[in-house]
Amino acid sequence: MAELSFFTHDTDGERLDAVAVGAPGRATVLLLHGAGNGSKERLVPLAEEFARQGCLALAVDFSGHGESSGTPAELSLRRRFEQAVSVLDAHAPADDPLVLVGFSMSGQTVADLAGHYGRRVAALGLCAPAVYAAEAWDLPFGTGDSRFSEVIRTPDTWRDSPALSALASYEGRAVLVVPGDDTIIPPDVTRAVRDAVSAKAAYTRLELPGADHFLGLWYRDHAEDRRELVAALLETPARAK
Repeated sequence: MAELSFFTHDTDGERLDAVAVGAPGRATVLLLHGAGNGSKERLVPLAEEFARQGCLALAVDFSGHGESSGTPAELSLRRRFEQAVSVLDAHAPADDPLVLVGFSMSGQTVADLAGHYGRRVAALGLCAPAVYAAEAWDLPFGTGDSRFSEVIRTPDTWRDSPALSALASYEGRAVLVVPGDDTIIPPDVTRAVRDAVSAKAAYTRLELPGADHFLGLWYRDHAEDRRELVAALLETPARAK
């Protein structure tokens, strides 16, 4: 197994902690954790599986998470996007195809990145993904009484999310992973993401009946499911809706 290489990346006034495994070749994979106590640590086994398949895999702690500087309250969807772009631009070979895998809140970030990098993106992995209202994108997360929290708790504001438009325009491979017991993401959001990303992409849906919303932890502990996800993202799956 390729050795893990831990490094820091300075951007956006923060020092981000990250890990790389594997070498340039097949693609560069970026793995992005969700909100709350999410971090790159739980994604290392998935990164190692991509490395086994000939990829360079990167996982990063957004500011305020894991070993990175900053606080979660100061983070925003815009800053998550900009931090991910900075890491990719600095550490992914310029001509490498990109595979972008996002968990929960990073479903939004992956969609933002797909719009930014266009045809360079070979595959998207959307693991129990969230999408957010256009108004929420630039708002600091704050605490529970922040404007961000107010916007995202307002029913149906997510329906105008630019993430849905970006996913509907995406034409590469896309894998939507749906846990059997997701108490965080409303079913209507999952259906909207499915409808958007299956419009033009080579789309695969993976269901994990025994899993809950926290799929980073699930994939950390279930090697067979890790292999299935990596195979679906790196190969051309049958189109299924």
